[in-house]
Amino acid sequence: MKKLLLLVFLVLISCEKPTQFTSEALQEKFTNLNQDEVTFQKILDKHKGKKILIDVWASWCRDCVVSLQDLKNLQSKNSEVSYVFLSLDRTVHSWEKGIDRFQMQGDHYFMKEGKKGELGDFLNLWWIPRYIVVNELGQITLFKATKITDKKILEALKK
Repeated sequence: MKKLLLLVFLVLISCEKPTQFTSEALQEKFTNLNQDEVTFQKILDKHKGKKILIDVWASWCRDCVVSLQDLKNLQSKNSEVSYVFLSLDRTVHSWEKGIDRFQMQGDHYFMKEGKKGELGDFLNLWWIPRYIVVNELGQITLFKATKITDKKILEALKK
């Protein structure tokens, strides 16, 4: 009986979603459209005081591209939200080309370390698109959504 209770306890703890990014994830460096390196902390600081929808995507990702119209609809109805796009494209050139081709509006960064970086590790990033919502205080209010139409995204943006 004790082993069963311990197992249930461990499962419940593992289901807990983080509300803060790790210091290692915050120090990871990304490339912006000016080809400057910037830490994830600086990206979040740029949008401090606003809700942030983070979209981890790539121009080669079919699910990411298919969801863009729904994302644009969400943006038009929630213009007060900051939209941060983190790209897993293989090259900076394909990332920039994808932004132009799909006419994506928001704050764009290239994940130099890809999903093997500190942020990818923290997010346990194995599927894209991946959506994360951060509130005005910098706390993660939605840790994982894989569809832009997930009702939890809108709920987190409206909190």
